[in-house]
Amino acid sequence: MCKKFKEKLIRCLNKYNINIFIAQDLIQEKQKWQKLKADWMELDNFAADATDNEEDGQLVKIQLLDLKKQLVFFEERLLFQSKYDQFNALIFLHSGAGGVDAQDWTEMLLRMYLRYAEKKGWQVKILEKVTGAEAGIKKATLELEGENAYGYLKNEKGVHRLVRLSPFNANNLRQTSFALVEVLPLMEEADAVKIESKDLKIDTFRSSGAGGQSVNTTDSAVRITHLPTNLVVTCQNERSQLQNKQKALEILKSRLAQRMEEERVDKIEKLKQKQDKIEWGSQIRSYVLHPYKMVKDHRTGFQSSMVSEILDGELDEVIKIVPRYNNN
Repeated sequence: MCKKFKEKLIRCLNKYNINIFIAQDLIQEKQKWQKLKADWMELDNFAADATDNEEDGQLVKIQLLDLKKQLVFFEERLLFQSKYDQFNALIFLHSGAGGVDAQDWTEMLLRMYLRYAEKKGWQVKILEKVTGAEAGIKKATLELEGENAYGYLKNEKGVHRLVRLSPFNANNLRQTSFALVEVLPLMEEADAVKIESKDLKIDTFRSSGAGGQSVNTTDSAVRITHLPTNLVVTCQNERSQLQNKQKALEILKSRLAQRMEEERVDKIEKLKQKQDKIEWGSQIRSYVLHPYKMVKDHRTGFQSSMVSEILDGELDEVIKIVPRYNNN
């Protein structure tokens, strides 16, 4: 047990840059981190000299449990550094290359995030869901309400790739499919982003799918186009047109806030003349079901053979491996 924990601590030390705690407002965490390292060295020395008697074993076990709790604290502290981390989250799913397989893959990702939210105890709303003609979904929008929802999910944005034997062709051939995941913090403050009414084009249309007795007889769904940026937001989940309009405006504010933040970061990166910028649309993770089973995150090097469990919402181990480049 000591050896396993030591290996985990060493991985943590190598993975995270201690300079992240140098900032003045994080000096308390820096001191705690230094104490954790000192406590580990002391425990490591004790464990090396300890006898095999039960009393020494129990003492090491108790101290290990305490150090593990402290390690979890630092893992989460590193995960939640963005000013938006405490916000609720919006997830947008889009099927990509791969035809029907890609649409089916997009629906698998939808289920994965729904199961993850369920395990977290979060509230979830499906704001939009467009089904494919044969199977799967073309796109979907989720709202996830829970503590640090955006902080947990922000690094899921990017292209997700699936490799498997296709259930949609007669020869059961190996198929590679792609889906795009976008993640935004849900900006609920009225003054987070200023939007002029003259800049909006608002269309109404009939909702599709479940939503109440009148959903297919009234024009309750709302589509808002922000003319200066050509951003389009659709909401059809709520029962009334007014509720759909309010929700669509919230989503639009989130998209505009993200664009403003990306433009700000882009200016900073250009000033720094960084060459390692991560381009939008780059593949971040592969899920392989054939000829072997493996999930691999291409940013962090994380690998796991527990593909079924991850697709069933067991995402914490993947999410807590923080990409070093992430500054959002």
